[in-house]
Amino acid sequence: RFYRGLLRTSNDLIPIKKELEIACLYMEMEALCKDNLFDWDIELEEGIENFTDREEDLRARPPIITVMGHVDHGKTSLLDKIRHSSVTASESGGITQHIGASEITHNGQRIVFLDTPGHEAFTAMRARGAYVTDIAVLVVAADDSVKPQTVEAISHAKAAAVPIIVAINKIDKPGANQEKVKQDLAEHGILVEDWSVPVSAKTGEGIDSLLEMILLQAEMLELKANPNRLALGTVIEARLDKQKGAVATLLVLNGTLHAGMSVVAGNCSGRIKAMTNYRGDKLKKAGPATAVEILGLTEVPEAGDEFNAVSSDKVAREIAENRKLKQREQVMQKNAGVTLEQLFSQIEQGDVKELNLIIKADVQGSVGALVSSLEKLKKENVAVRILHTGVGTINESDIMLASTTNAIVIGFN
Repeated sequence: RFYRGLLRTSNDLIPIKKELEIACLYMEMEALCKDNLFDWDIELEEGIENFTDREEDLRARPPIITVMGHVDHGKTSLLDKIRHSSVTASESGGITQHIGASEITHNGQRIVFLDTPGHEAFTAMRARGAYVTDIAVLVVAADDSVKPQTVEAISHAKAAAVPIIVAINKIDKPGANQEKVKQDLAEHGILVEDWSVPVSAKTGEGIDSLLEMILLQAEMLELKANPNRLALGTVIEARLDKQKGAVATLLVLNGTLHAGMSVVAGNCSGRIKAMTNYRGDKLKKAGPATAVEILGLTEVPEAGDEFNAVSSDKVAREIAENRKLKQREQVMQKNAGVTLEQLFSQIEQGDVKELNLIIKADVQGSVGALVSSLEKLKKENVAVRILHTGVGTINESDIMLASTTNAIVIGFN
């Protein structure tokens, strides 16, 4: 599998001599694996490009920014001012309803903004392995300072090891106290002297300074990608539209996505029928750090799913089916109960150190008698642990407890 993967992802034909060298290397590695010298668990999915980009193929790419902060501190209003749009007024109650992605150009350089409904979506995507943010802009209101959601946003940005730039918003309001904001942030480990900007989403003051600071941080990060490969990236959001079917917003992180390409996103596949940018303009192709909305997937993927462009519809369908099959097996394994016979076999082999029991009986006296008898049972290396006892029939709650703890339910009379 390793050998096939190397050949498949090579950019040019490998001479026969090189093929033999790789085959020998593969056999040596296989021998090492058999000796358990290292763990060999690399999953190469047939049809998905799997290679490391060469340094000479990499090109600079725009930064991807997530705007975070406490509710009502002006995240979306700040973005409105940056992109000269008016999203806040059109959204229900002035609260962001879904993840949006937009881009602007400042001093001839592109910046991509993700406007999330808060750190929950950011974290949900991170939990699915989606590391899509280069820089987090933390919006803190100067008249309100640090709030619980601000602290949570800081924690999530730190956990993702993402650099933080603080935008101290609402500096034009009465009662604005920038020094208090800085002190409160310092208590949570954010020293903002170098990386904070006072701004006003209302008047536009400080917006240029914020954008320049973002570009400076991006320059220090040296963000690069390879535009000359099949696109890969992350699903930012997805929904089912009555007229259009499955609609997904994709963020291209590497490679170039072309309209008409076949893609696989999580367990879903399809061919791109239409591709538009954040303004709704139709696109023929999208390079690294570009957010696009696509039509053509057969099902709705989940936010945070990885997507890959592949060579054909057939390959995309096969990969999606294999993933569904694998997921089904994992769910079945997770939900599979343990029988007494299996448990006995595991005890004999020394795999089980504790026997978890749930006891139900028709009367309390029987429960007491069963518990005392079972607790007297002596077996070397295995302890009897009674998780729950009760009077009455075995119910769904008992089975749920048993399935999560690999317990045996004993019903008496």
